[in-house]
Amino acid sequence: MSTGAFVLRRLGVSTLQLLALALAVFFLIRALPADPVARLVGQNPTPEAYASAKRSIGLDEPVTTQLGRYLGVASGSSGILQGDLGRSWVSGAPVGKEIRDALPITIELVTIAFALAFLLSVPIGMMCAVKPGGAADRSAFAYSLFAGSQPEFWWGLLFVYVFFSVLNVVPPPLGRLDPMLTPPPSVTGFITIDSILAGRWDALADGLQHLALPVLTKVFVLSGPIIKMVRQNMVRVLQSDFVLYARAAGLPPTRIARYALRSALAPAIALFGALYGYILGGAVVIETIFSLGGIGQYAVRSILSFDYPAIQATILVITAISLFVYLLLDIVHAVVDPRVTH
Repeated sequence: MSTGAFVLRRLGVSTLQLLALALAVFFLIRALPADPVARLVGQNPTPEAYASAKRSIGLDEPVTTQLGRYLGVASGSSGILQGDLGRSWVSGAPVGKEIRDALPITIELVTIAFALAFLLSVPIGMMCAVKPGGAADRSAFAYSLFAGSQPEFWWGLLFVYVFFSVLNVVPPPLGRLDPMLTPPPSVTGFITIDSILAGRWDALADGLQHLALPVLTKVFVLSGPIIKMVRQNMVRVLQSDFVLYARAAGLPPTRIARYALRSALAPAIALFGALYGYILGGAVVIETIFSLGGIGQYAVRSILSFDYPAIQATILVITAISLFVYLLLDIVHAVVDPRVTH
């Protein structure tokens, strides 16, 4: 199978997965023992007020009619098939706009942290594999256990105490920018990119300073499992027959290391995708500690207020991003190891 056919097949599978998830979320949240209408009208409402609130959010209609409106297949309605995620029952604003405001915050944090963790962990994992049981290997193993011994919110609070309260080398954890600094015009939603596009180097420097601690927390927790995975794969590859043959043939060590790394990274790619989806879906803790206001906090607010359209849209968007990341990693995997397309 060609790479193009492989990508098309994965796109088709991802589309079916998204549709199945949309249907599952729609029915599951309506099966919960919750009353979103009571949340809107407050305590002791009159029957007329309760019925009016229920009618205003469309819960008085049959479930099949609600599903048709949600999907956008009902007459005169637009839904997720047309890209319309609906309106929030709490704020009344389009859910798509609210997600567009919150999502870039989380994507920027997660992507920078993931990239730095990858760039740091892969060389360390390779060094550990060269001399298993050596000082570097034992140190990396101890670091992995140490980094994963406490939840990430504890490390985030500890880093705030050390680097802000004690050393005072970073700004307070109060958002993405200094409140007294005018933010750059929003083009992409990413502070770093928007600051560069606007030529606002002061905003770029301040944004990076505010990102330092949340990124450090994520890198600290993420690097442990990546180091262990790369190390284990490299040890296995370095003991394989093709590496032994390459050494016997007199190939340069750098060339052998390049071949070994290519083989070792292939099985680790699945871990990278799973980790990205995990930290994307679990970013709410770090967002709360550092007052970032990303998609994680938006999701929690939506759940606590029983805002069905916002809950459905948030789950759908996060899943779509995760599937897109998996697709990209599958393409990288196919380039690294063409056998996966067969």
